[in-house]
Amino acid sequence: MTGPGGRAPGRALVTGAGGMLGTDLVAVLADAGWQVTALDRAGLDILDTAACEQAVAGHDVVLNAAAYTRVDDAESDEAAAMAVNAEGAENLARASRAAGAVLVQYSTDYVFAGDGTGPYPEDAPLAPVSAYGRTKAEGERRAQAAHPEGTIVLRTAWLYGEHGPNFVRTMVRLYRERGALTVVDDQHGQPTWSYDLAEQTARMLATGLRSGVLHGTSSGSTTWHGFARAIVENLGGDPATVTPTDSAQFVRPARRPANSVLGHDGWARLGLAPMRPWRAALDDAMRRGIVA
Repeated sequence: MTGPGGRAPGRALVTGAGGMLGTDLVAVLADAGWQVTALDRAGLDILDTAACEQAVAGHDVVLNAAAYTRVDDAESDEAAAMAVNAEGAENLARASRAAGAVLVQYSTDYVFAGDGTGPYPEDAPLAPVSAYGRTKAEGERRAQAAHPEGTIVLRTAWLYGEHGPNFVRTMVRLYRERGALTVVDDQHGQPTWSYDLAEQTARMLATGLRSGVLHGTSSGSTTWHGFARAIVENLGGDPATVTPTDSAQFVRPARRPANSVLGHDGWARLGLAPMRPWRAALDDAMRRGIVA
């Protein structure tokens, strides 16, 4: 990791600004004093190299929250996912290098095989087992190759938030409709509120970091079943109405990692604490009503 010291807020470009993470990034960075340019898919086609160069010019930081995230669809249309997740990332990295800007490339737990027994450290070998994972891993590689001294890879997982479809909102709806849920209990990960990730991103930028790999997920871990139980409990329901099952009962085109737990050692090297525990974040988010 490289960073010259503290960084005062400057000009930030957020791509994918209409999505769940992008919307929170725009709000949090503006509150932190950044001059934010927010571009959604209609405002910037990241596959257009000239448009990327024009959009990035004059900015100090580029935060790439634009992505092809339809995990199952990617299995049958990997080329489309590769274009956005890898080619688009490379275009932004090249434009950032030309402009002297830092690129924050958001990535995913899917770059790992998911067969590990403990948290994946930031430097663990990439071994994706799905098309989506391959495209995001290639995006990391291309961005770092194009702008090695100015690309920060920030991996996240199990995101939920106010501004898009997500597991919490789905579980709330299904529980209110049915009064009971059946959820897989053999996939482990870290539920992460997109607003918390946006705030951690702002803290990271303030350190002056210019390159490296970090894991932007909540502390602790659970399963999808444990996550659903907590959601139901926060709704005032009986968590015993959430029945565990295994992944074999929910066969989907893309293979899901059994272990999506990511390690957080990199934050200490920046003098920052990892993100707060997943349950504390979930309780806060649901208390505010942002996912109900």
